[in-house]
Parts: sequence; structure tokens; C-alpha cells
Amino acid sequence: MNHVVDSSAWLEYFAGGPNAAHFREPLRQPDELIVPTITLYEVFKVVQRQRGENAAIQAVALMRQGREVPLDASLAIQAAQTSLELGLPMADSIILTTARVHQARLWTQDEDFEGLDGVYYFPKKD
Repeated sequence: MNHVVDSSAWLEYFAGGPNAAHFREPLRQPDELIVPTITLYEVFKVVQRQRGENAAIQAVALMRQGREVPLDASLAIQAAQTSLELGLPMADSIILTTARVHQARLWTQDEDFEGLDGVYYFPKKD
């Protein structure tokens, strides 16, 4: 089964946060890992801001072991429809639509995804 790991989950994993263990399973299967390019953007930006460029480059290198999925016109239109239907922000709708197109489970701790089909949601712990 394919897996998409949301930006919030990648960041939790890299930080070794309380929910990191929940995201190890899909990250240990790079041949089944689908990586929307928007997650590369979000993770790189946050990691660089918090820990510097070298750490951000290393994080993205690990993410790129999965199969990158760029945002093309078809995916963009489908994501816009998903956003309108579910009231999701742009990045979230792109990530969810990518998961659905690739018949993947979405792993996240982002509450915007709570209760959606095909989503493994773990509430964020402080």
C-alpha cells in the first residue's frame, strides 16, 4: 500500500517529537512512499528556519527517497475541487488529493484531516 506523509508528520519525525513513532512505519518503506512536492517546500522551509540550511538539505534528501509527485495541471484542478468540497487550505488539499490519486494512506497530525477517509490521524501532543 502507498503512503503519503503530511508535512506536519515529517516535521514531528525529524524533531523526534511525541508522535514520531507513529510515522516510522510509512517512512521505513520508501518504495511505497509518495512525496508531494509541496511537502518538500513546507519541510525545507521550517527545518531551515529552525535548524539551518544543512539540516534542511538532509531532511529533503531523506524525503526524496520516496517517489516525488509534482503539482501538475490535473492535480492542481483536482486539489482545488477538494479544497472547495472540504474547506481545506491549499497545501492540505494538494497533499490529500495526491494521496487519493495514488491510492495512498495519508499519515498526519494536522487536525484539518481528522475524520477523513484514508487518513491516519494522530492528535498532536505537546
